[in-house]
Amino acid sequence: MPDLSIFKTPSPYHLLAYGTLLGTQVFQTFVGGIVAYQVLPRPQFASLQQNLFPIYFSMQTALPAVLALTYPGSLLTGTASGLKGTFQEINRWSVLLPVATMILTSLVNFAVVGPATTKIMRERKHQETRDGKKSYDPAPHSKEMIALNKSFGSMHGISSLLNMAGFIATVWYGVTLSSRVV
Repeated sequence: MPDLSIFKTPSPYHLLAYGTLLGTQVFQTFVGGIVAYQVLPRPQFASLQQNLFPIYFSMQTALPAVLALTYPGSLLTGTASGLKGTFQEINRWSVLLPVATMILTSLVNFAVVGPATTKIMRERKHQETRDGKKSYDPAPHSKEMIALNKSFGSMHGISSLLNMAGFIATVWYGVTLSSRVV
C-alpha cells in the first residue's frame, strides 16, 4: 500500500501550485493570447481578454501566495516550512524576492492596470461611436481617439512589462526550486 502521509506535507501542494503558475503564464503569454489575437476579430479578441484577464491575474496573485504558504523546508539547509521558511534570511533572495515579485506584479495588474485598461477600452468604444470610426482604422483620428489610443498603448505596455517581470520571477524561483532536487 502506498504511503499517503506525503499528502500531509506542503511539498506536493507547493509543486502543483508552481506548475500551475508557470503553465498558465507560459500558455497565456506565449500561446493563447497570440493565437487569439491572430484568429479572432478584434472585438471578439477584446471581449475574450477582458473576461480572461481578471481570472488570469487573480490566479497569478493567489498561486504565489500558495507558494509562500507551502514552502517546503529542508533539514539540510536548516530552513523552516511555510511562511517562516519563506521569510528566513537564507531565503531572502532565492525565495522571498521572486515570490514577492510574482505577487506584486500580478496584484498591480489585477487591481490597477487591468481595470484601467478596460476603462480605456470602453471609452474608446464610445469614442468610436462618436467618431464613426474604429480605434484601429487607418488615420486620421480625432484628438480624443488619439489620446485614448496612446493611453491604451501605455497601459497595455505597463501590463505586459509587469507580466514579463512576474514570469521572469517565476522562472527564477523555478531554478531555485529545482536546485533542491537531488
